[in-house]
Amino acid sequence: MKPVGILGGTFDPVHYGHLRLAEEMLELLGLESIRFIPAGNPPHRDAPGVSARHRCEMVRLAISDHSAFLLDPREAAKEGKCYTVDTLRELRRELGSDQPLCLLMGGDAFLQLHTWHEWEAIPELAHIAVGYRPGYALDTNSMEPKLHEHYRKRLCGVDRMREMPAGGIIGLAIPRLEISATMIRERVAERRSIRYLLPEPVAQYIHQHNLYTSC
Repeated sequence: MKPVGILGGTFDPVHYGHLRLAEEMLELLGLESIRFIPAGNPPHRDAPGVSARHRCEMVRLAISDHSAFLLDPREAAKEGKCYTVDTLRELRRELGSDQPLCLLMGGDAFLQLHTWHEWEAIPELAHIAVGYRPGYALDTNSMEPKLHEHYRKRLCGVDRMREMPAGGIIGLAIPRLEISATMIRERVAERRSIRYLLPEPVAQYIHQHNLYTSC
């Protein structure tokens, strides 16, 4: 079976950096689909600038023209902190033990994986695909020792990843767009253009609902 990709984040707002990362990984990993999962109440960062309802709607608008990109609002619908490991357990129960799952993330997030709730259980539930800037491989010297041990033991290639439902870690060189949600929010608050930083329907939604007018 082709792996199912999982891309979480606050998406506050979703932008072309998120979408390009997803498109690259869809192609390089041969994924069946990618589930975009907006966080409701993320445990590792400040509360998002707008409600989960708005962020889910912006993701829906951003991916509406891509048949392999799907909105999964499960975390946004929950109260309290949402943990990736719990979401992966839910998906594993729903999709079965044989379905390959692949958690997608950037290099900065991976280097902090050891701070996540029950992080050592995550590779037992899904592969981890780490995108890094071309020419800049992951800095193993800055990894926490236990994370480095997991990385060294589980590092694999795409073909090997497709043979297992979980357990592998794969690094991928992904062209990076220098776009951030923080930059977009600041530009909206300053009444500056956000055109071409994110899909036009998302930009229209932001202006229609007066989102991020102060930050």
